[in-house]
Amino acid sequence: MRRLEWPLHIVRRVVIGVVVVAVLAVAVPLGVRWIGDVRARCDDGVVKRGEDKECVGVTDGSFHFADHLATVVKKIKEENDLVSKEAKKEPYVSVAYMTSFTLTNDDSNSEDSVRHELEGAYLAQYRHNRGDLASSPKIRLLIANTGSSSAHWNHTVDELIARKDSDDNLVAVTGLGPSTGPNLEALRKLSESGLATVASTMTATNIQGIPGFVRVSPTNVDEAYAAAAYLKRSTKLRTAVVVQDAARTNLYADTLGTAFTEAFPDKKTGHRLVAERMTFDSSVPGGAWKNELRYFPAQLCDTRPQVIYFAGRGRHLTNFLDSLANRSCTDHTFTVLAGDDTSNLDREQIAHAVENDVTVLFTGLAHRDMWRADPGRVSERSARYFQENGQLDKWFPGDDRYDGQDLMAHDAVLTAAEGVRMAAGGPGAVTGGAVGRMFQQMNGPQQVAGASGFISFRNNGNPRNKAVPILSLNARGRAELVEVSSAQGKPPEGQ
Repeated sequence: MRRLEWPLHIVRRVVIGVVVVAVLAVAVPLGVRWIGDVRARCDDGVVKRGEDKECVGVTDGSFHFADHLATVVKKIKEENDLVSKEAKKEPYVSVAYMTSFTLTNDDSNSEDSVRHELEGAYLAQYRHNRGDLASSPKIRLLIANTGSSSAHWNHTVDELIARKDSDDNLVAVTGLGPSTGPNLEALRKLSESGLATVASTMTATNIQGIPGFVRVSPTNVDEAYAAAAYLKRSTKLRTAVVVQDAARTNLYADTLGTAFTEAFPDKKTGHRLVAERMTFDSSVPGGAWKNELRYFPAQLCDTRPQVIYFAGRGRHLTNFLDSLANRSCTDHTFTVLAGDDTSNLDREQIAHAVENDVTVLFTGLAHRDMWRADPGRVSERSARYFQENGQLDKWFPGDDRYDGQDLMAHDAVLTAAEGVRMAAGGPGAVTGGAVGRMFQQMNGPQQVAGASGFISFRNNGNPRNKAVPILSLNARGRAELVEVSSAQGKPPEGQ
């Protein structure tokens, strides 16, 4: 059989062609993937996720997630850069502030509230690094966005965990968002990784007993008991009905409604519930809950309670008040008492809420007038930063922090910073585990001198008898302090 012999130049062309095809087979998919990654990238550590292409992840302030956050994020970036620059002289660790910073109508937080949170977080970082509480190691403050409704929490949490053993040396995550299922999952995963965690506004009572976790906010049970204590000091408000969101994912509403049902009735004082809990379900698709609320006024006019305890999110409250405004029993005066999520309403929503000829009160998490109203139960040293013409007003002029979110975020980051300071006083490196253990030592003389009250922690992570302000809404879109209460009637004093 005759053997075929190819000319050398043809052999070379065939070989080159095969090599080119092989290279293209590898390079083209890689190139497409690279282009996709570039298009999905918003900044270092921040990527686009979901149908809405939200920018989620972790930043040191190089990226601001939303335009209204630009001013405060710039200050955080400047402080972080200064800490990095001084790293050879003085060591640092990182603390993250995590919540949903890209918001939609599905979120209970407002743009105002999350901006105020960052402003308070920055203040705590500044005080620890170079202010009146200057200590070492210094803190870099990272900003972590989980996306609307924390839909992308898993990605952001993985980014945070990766920064434990990087140059960032992340030791604690603060903020953590409202009491929702996704945020609880995020909290558990962070805890399992060995990071310390401090919730600023997470109040659901069943979120407790997680290693390395504490919260600076009162629990829903504490809020409900503080509300009941306030009502029991009144001889005019003795009958009540609970209106509650029955959505399974709304841990906040479930624990709040259950706690008030237990706390309010009192045979000695004549305080009683005059009907079973009235429920709506905000999780039903299509906004059917709004239609449910339309039928509540007729039932309420039938039972005529003096107090309606509303266990639902602030955005549900505004719809409920609109329905109540159209009641037939206009001769009857209702007092609506709600939980702390009411503070997430913006000023227009608050002003609208009080147009309905109904007295609206709520148990807040903090209010800057608490210190003046009840001296000794709030740290003057911390509270002065939040007063009119104080440091925050100078840094962020024109931003009316009416919701108390700045105080809560400040106290959360301050707690983490205190944990860092205390852990640094012993042998070994400052780690998330070491910081988390320090939270259990923050009692007595070591309690946190917070702007929202003096804070010490139980073994399960809940604060002891935390101060709870009773607030009223006014037509100017602001919350006014009525009194300072607590689960035991009076909050603890400083030592």
